[in-house]
Amino acid sequence: MEKQKKLHIRLELIWWMITLVIIIGLFIPIYTTQKDYPFWMSNTIFVLVFITFSRYIFLLKHTFIAHRQTLKAAIAILCIPLFIFLLDEFSAFRAIAEEIGIEEMFDHLSLNGQTNMTNYVKSEMLFFGAASIISCILMPFRMLVSFWRTYNNKGIV
Repeated sequence: MEKQKKLHIRLELIWWMITLVIIIGLFIPIYTTQKDYPFWMSNTIFVLVFITFSRYIFLLKHTFIAHRQTLKAAIAILCIPLFIFLLDEFSAFRAIAEEIGIEEMFDHLSLNGQTNMTNYVKSEMLFFGAASIISCILMPFRMLVSFWRTYNNKGIV
């Protein structure tokens, strides 16, 4: 059992490293053109929540929380304030994108570069924002199913 616990922790660390590499890869184009980007925190949270929750939704039995019922209950409950926060940040981005425009952040670029960066930022934020909100909605249900299976199906996660 101790060997399996160590394996789950190693796997979790590998996934966090993969997530970090994905975040860095996504942010390099933005960072090289605009260091004063106002959405660093919300964008990072969107990507973290989406990747981590998607992983837990589909690969829960291979994680360290698979048989920890209190942790699953805590995650399910914490999804409520997280959902509100994600929705608020997503709405703030959309409001700025529609009212002020993201083009102003990249006005130092050429017209073609400005268009490309604006499309990239909008696409990336909208994808990860919507995906993180959806995964945050699905996560409590996955935890509930896992909780139910653990107690009623002799330990199946």
